[in-house]
Order: sequence, then C-alpha cells, then structure tokens
Amino acid sequence: MNLLQNILILFLMLFSSTTILAQKDSIALQRKARKMVRQGNELYQKKQYTEASVAYRKALDKSSYYDKASYNLGNALYENKNFKEATPQYELSAKTASDKYTKAEAYHNLGNSMMETKNYQGAVDAYKNSLRNNPNDDETRYNLAVAQEFLEKEKQQNKDNKDNKDKDKKDKDEKNKDKDKKEGDDDKEKKDGDDDDKDKDEKGDKKKDKKQDPKKDDKKEQKEKPKPQQGKMSPQQIKQLLESLNNEEKKTQKKMNAKKAKGKKVKQEKDW
Repeated sequence: MNLLQNILILFLMLFSSTTILAQKDSIALQRKARKMVRQGNELYQKKQYTEASVAYRKALDKSSYYDKASYNLGNALYENKNFKEATPQYELSAKTASDKYTKAEAYHNLGNSMMETKNYQGAVDAYKNSLRNNPNDDETRYNLAVAQEFLEKEKQQNKDNKDNKDKDKKDKDEKNKDKDKKEGDDDKEKKDGDDDDKDKDEKGDKKKDKKQDPKKDDKKEQKEKPKPQQGKMSPQQIKQLLESLNNEEKKTQKKMNAKKAKGKKVKQEKDW
C-alpha cells in the first residue's frame, strides 16, 4: 500500500515538474514571439515590409496563435502588395482575436485585401463582419458601400456577358440553320437540275431511237420524197396519138354504121 502511495506521489511530482517546465517554455516562447513582433514593427515603420514580414513569421513560429503577429504580418504583406498572401493572415487574426476591436480591424483589412483581388462578394462579407464587431466605424461603412456598388456592377456585367453569349449562340444557331437551309435548297436545285438533264438525255435518246427506226425513216423518206412528174410528149408522139385516136374513132364509126344497116326495117308499101 505504501509502495503504491509512493509511486503515485512520484508520478504527481514528475507531472508537476513537466507542467511547470512546459509553462516556462511556453512563457519563454511567448517572450521571444513578442520580441520578434517588436522587431517587425520597427522594420514596418521604416517601410521595410519584406524584412518585417520575416520577423512576424518568426514570431508565429514561436506562437502560432499570436493574433498580433498574424495581423501585423497581414499588414506587411498588404503594403508589399501581396494581397493574396495577406488574406489568410487577416482571417487567422480575426479568428484568434480576443476582443471585438481587434476582430473589427482584422475584418476591415480583410475586406480591403479582397477588394484588391476583386473578390467583391468576400469584401462585402468581411466589411459586414467588421461592422458587427464595431458598428460605429464610418470608414468600414463607406468601404462596404463601395464594395456593394462594385459587386452590383460585376453582377450586371456577368448578366450582360451571359446575355451576349446567349445572343451570339442564338445568332450562330440561326446562321447555321440558314446555312443548312441554303445547302438544302442548293442540293434540291442540283437534284432538279440533274433530273432535268436526265429528262433531256431521255428525250434525246428517244429522238435518237426514233431517228434510228428504219420503218419510220422509210415512211418519212416516202413522205418527204418528191412525187415524180409526168414527162412532156414530143410533137411526134402527140401526132401519132391523135392519128391513133382518129383511126380508133373511124373504126368505131364503121361498126356503128354496120349495126344500123342491119337493124333498119324496109318500108312496106301499103296494100290498099
């Protein structure tokens, strides 16, 4: 039993010693951090912002939640125009700050840094958070109004860009539609032209076939062939023909006379 008590007492003594040493180390680190912040402030006053940033970073290495070190580092980076790097430092300072005034200052500078990077929505939110912690800060209120104006312009510009993009897309679609329609009409005209050429070719073939039909060619030749004219008789031929006709006529007359003589009755003298 006494052994256990002795072990427990020894453990408590060791734990207390470790705690005391840790506290001493923590206090020592905080002192070193404060010292580095003071050095950084001196450099900052001399506008040696890069060297000041190094000093503030060393202070944060000693005490990572040292809000004054993070806030001052943000200011040094901001003055050196490293706005993107300053932003997380102000966010850290606003998160770790123990009093509202420090929080308000951190949010105010966070808004300024976001304005420089054209993050207008983030700037508006930061300024509002600053005013929640310090409602009487007229400078923050003015910056908020400016940020809201820029945000509205940005939204309007984005809307106009979207409308222009939609309009360009619509115009492009209409242009493509007209182009497709024109190509369709050209294809139709080409097809109609091909059909007309085909009809002409077929008609030409029919003409060719008709011309090559021998029967139709014979009829056509007979129709178109001039009729033969009767040849003219010479005077001798006419004289012979007239003599022949006269002879025929004489022969016919003789026959007629012979027939009359036979058929004629003898006149009888009356017997009274």
